[in-house]
Amino acid sequence: MSQQVVLEVKGLEKKFGKFTALKNVAFTLHPGEVLGFIGPNGAGKSTTIRSILGLIKPNSGQVKVFGCDAWTEAAKIHQRLAYVPGDVTFWPNLTGGQTIDLLLRLSGQEHSQQTDQLIAAFKLDPNKKNRSYSKGNRQKVALIAAFSTEADLYIFDEPTSGLDPLNELVFQKRIAELKQRGKSVLLSSHILSEVERMCDNVVIIREGVVIESGSLAEMRHLTRTNVAVKTHAPLTELTKQPGVHQAELANDQRSAKFSVDAEQLGAVITWLSAKEIVSLTTAPPTLEDLFMRYYQADKGGE
Repeated sequence: MSQQVVLEVKGLEKKFGKFTALKNVAFTLHPGEVLGFIGPNGAGKSTTIRSILGLIKPNSGQVKVFGCDAWTEAAKIHQRLAYVPGDVTFWPNLTGGQTIDLLLRLSGQEHSQQTDQLIAAFKLDPNKKNRSYSKGNRQKVALIAAFSTEADLYIFDEPTSGLDPLNELVFQKRIAELKQRGKSVLLSSHILSEVERMCDNVVIIREGVVIESGSLAEMRHLTRTNVAVKTHAPLTELTKQPGVHQAELANDQRSAKFSVDAEQLGAVITWLSAKEIVSLTTAPPTLEDLFMRYYQADKGGE
């Protein structure tokens, strides 16, 4: 495996009895890259991550981390990675601070000034016992321990579940800092706005199958542009124009919002011009637009 690849997943397949949880999953993660791994709950994200962590053995395919086999060399790999699951359970009688220190020691690390800065940034009371913590506070404990750990690969599986918006911003800032330092991050999430803000590349998984992967710029090139327009002449024929989707017309038929396929955008703008444009705004599609397009296509819709 190339030295420029931190994580390489090839042809990964996992079955539980007759149920195929993963089928031919493949993607790579490079140094300094934040890779978004997205899909709805039950799509196979956590099963893939457990395979990467060496917690479950694939039926076929290959997972390599730092050039090492994820199943047979898991102990060696774990010395260089930090992991936060979506729901953590800690020792109930330990305080949050004690838990953070214990997790750090288990990773061969020590409580540092950075740890204190993280406790302050996430506004965690480290003196309370774990049993009294909300889900959000348990997530903070896990995140503080992970961000305090000096690792080469950070894996987050739905990490902001239970966090309030301010703490989500703290999380996003810390991810940006890891990237600046050349660290690699695999972020599994179903919160599309979270992925869109932080990730360089995206892998979309559905029912155990990767249905798309690449940079957001590449994906947007393949998808639709959102348009809002107001014209002097009515837009009664708008829905009949090639490439136009999800059109919403105002009662007077002179204002509309719709999406248009990239290859048809020029023709649609030309058609609108003949209707005497009063105002026109276009916006690139969001990751959510892209995501919904794939799911609607799979369901036989637009």
